[in-house]
Amino acid sequence: MHQSRLAERGITCSMSRKGNCWDNAVAESFFSTVKMELVHTRSFRTREEAKLALFEYLEVFYNRRRRHSSLGYVSPAEYERMAEVSRQAA
Repeated sequence: MHQSRLAERGITCSMSRKGNCWDNAVAESFFSTVKMELVHTRSFRTREEAKLALFEYLEVFYNRRRRHSSLGYVSPAEYERMAEVSRQAA
């Protein structure tokens, strides 16, 4: 039933291989972070309010200011600045 409802809406379901929890590790980690830092910290009165909060979280905070372990615990903006300085010095 779940698969057919997705197919009706033109959505492709992405699933891990049986017994391999690492297939979607990056996506699972990302969504866990979004839930911990945004979804579980407040209540949303409307779907539109939730969409706006998610957009602001992703575009203003997560993609620009939040420190990321994959970037050496600096923000994406700071990482870009450091990369530009390195390019100019080369």
